[in-house]
Amino acid sequence: MFEMVKSSALLFFQGKLFQDQNLALRQLGIGIGITVVVFLIVALLFNVVLAGIVAGFVGGAAQPYLFKDLKYR
Repeated sequence: MFEMVKSSALLFFQGKLFQDQNLALRQLGIGIGITVVVFLIVALLFNVVLAGIVAGFVGGAAQPYLFKDLKYR
């Protein structure tokens, strides 16, 4: 299992994991942006612990939608 993660990370950083590396990075950035915005809004309205939980859930739920069109090599 560790070897699979290591191999995938190595291919990702070499730019050989996805057919369109720029699309993958853009979608990843969008997901990070969504998570940060949700975290900041909930942290301002409630507290940091709840913000972490909600932002993690929303960011994690957005990833399958964002990555649905990515093609691997």
